[in-house]
Amino acid sequence: MFSRADQNQPAQIPRLLPTDLSGDASATNAGGEEASIEPVQAELRALSPDTNAQRLLQSRALQVSGDIAEAHCLFTETVGDGLPWAFLAVLVFWLGLLFVTFGLLAPTNATVIGLLFACALSVAAAAFLIVDMAHPYFGIIHVSNAPLRTALGQLGQK
Repeated sequence: MFSRADQNQPAQIPRLLPTDLSGDASATNAGGEEASIEPVQAELRALSPDTNAQRLLQSRALQVSGDIAEAHCLFTETVGDGLPWAFLAVLVFWLGLLFVTFGLLAPTNATVIGLLFACALSVAAAAFLIVDMAHPYFGIIHVSNAPLRTALGQLGQK
């Protein structure tokens, strides 16, 4: 069967997946340098499978680790991205101009002012949600890392 000297994977989970999602998005190890998949891939390549089933498992593990490396690369490249500030500034200016125009052409009474305020609040909330969803791992609405933590914890128990 496969032999691996280091079976303490659950101890690495807090290091790779911080519980505080508001911090830095890049995973770092104890020495402060960025964590990488290359050592895991090197260990996978160093294994010497005895049977065909083990060779298939080794090739599948290498494929999965390559997919993880690709996803990590995409994640680190898109962390700072989001909506361009110029687009957001033009959108806010356009919406402000639109609501000022509505306000100038509408009669001045409490109903119109209330409706304009409610519509402006609704548009502002929609714009906020769009900006918040541009960063799926941070913000009010974010992707949870709990399923990944659970899977890594169960892998470490075996």
